[in-house]
Amino acid sequence: MNIARYIAQRIAFNPQKTFSRFIIRLAIGATSLSVAVMLVALAFTNGFQSAISQKVFSFWGHIRVERYQPDQGGSIAEEPPIEKNDTVVRTISGYPGVTAVDAFATKSAMLKTNEGIEGILFKGVEKDFHFNRLSAFLKQGRWVSFPDSGYSHEINLSEYTAAQLKLKVGDAVLFYSMMQANVPIRVRKLQLVGIYKTGIEEYDHTFALGDIRLIRRLNDWDSTLVGGYEVYIDNYRDLDTINRSIRNYLPIKWNSNTIRDVYPNIFDWLKLQDKTKAVTLSIMIVVALLNLITCLIILVLERVRMIGILKSVGSTNRTIQHIFMIHASIITIFGIICGNILGLGICWIQQKFELIKLNEDAYYMAVAPVKVVGWQVLAVDLATLLVCFLVLLIPVQLIRKISPVKAIRFD
Repeated sequence: MNIARYIAQRIAFNPQKTFSRFIIRLAIGATSLSVAVMLVALAFTNGFQSAISQKVFSFWGHIRVERYQPDQGGSIAEEPPIEKNDTVVRTISGYPGVTAVDAFATKSAMLKTNEGIEGILFKGVEKDFHFNRLSAFLKQGRWVSFPDSGYSHEINLSEYTAAQLKLKVGDAVLFYSMMQANVPIRVRKLQLVGIYKTGIEEYDHTFALGDIRLIRRLNDWDSTLVGGYEVYIDNYRDLDTINRSIRNYLPIKWNSNTIRDVYPNIFDWLKLQDKTKAVTLSIMIVVALLNLITCLIILVLERVRMIGILKSVGSTNRTIQHIFMIHASIITIFGIICGNILGLGICWIQQKFELIKLNEDAYYMAVAPVKVVGWQVLAVDLATLLVCFLVLLIPVQLIRKISPVKAIRFD
């Protein structure tokens, strides 16, 4: 029989209402709370980063390929045309990690109704555009359809723009192209067929979707010209690596930018969440450690007489220390298990019932998103167990200084 384990289990699972029992439950509760807070913080931070990144990438892709413009920087604006290059598109499409390449063009325009005028940046896409990526944003109606000939007279507007112009699905709107050199203002009557909402102000206050052939008609482009290409990849962490590689295949007057270059403020905000996550984890680990150290010191002091008796009958310091390390490990393991149940339970409730609401104007979403990553849960559990075990070596050193004679007389 392992005497140390037997005694540790008897202390830990003592059914009598003792002070030790209260301290043990308090320690388990505090450890559980610390682990739960760490798991919830990770899940909500992951959810924020994933949801916002997905919105940004879904609307404009991960990488934008267009004509090189040294004065434009990374901003999205009406771009000069480039000629379609199927060889380059096939090469990029076949690059490892690239999932899709879609052509696009943009044009500044004014929308007019009897209720008002609103400026937009009209984004034209081709009929093979992957609208399924935007399905989560469609609130009413449908996406534009593409006839076999001519161009589509349909348009998709954001919920904000439609509200400003007091438009409903099925209503008509006048589309005025902005004046350019050698290109007069032109007017088209379009039908609103769908209303979207991303929750990102930069998108919802600016963009409309439609047929790229309308832009070609307004700009007097032929069918071989586009504004650029959107490149989608399967892992955004490879964004910079793939972007650098893609540039090697581009014609001399072409350039590529990551969406991070276009919207640095959004990604800086997302990066800040990593710092918040690190601070939260550090605080919770410190709380758990202080709690367990205090608990073990109290338990050692309360068991001074027992320690003295064990030493008097021949138990070594190592054996007695082993008793309290097993005891502390039981507390830590139970705390971790209860913390997992509590933390993951909170995450499941939020995913299921969406109880935590947000100000969409400030956070880009109406509901706090949750994303639980399995390896992170395991890492929190193992790190908590390891760090607690190492730190708990400190208070058990008190056992070496306890004299058997004084301990037996200790009251």
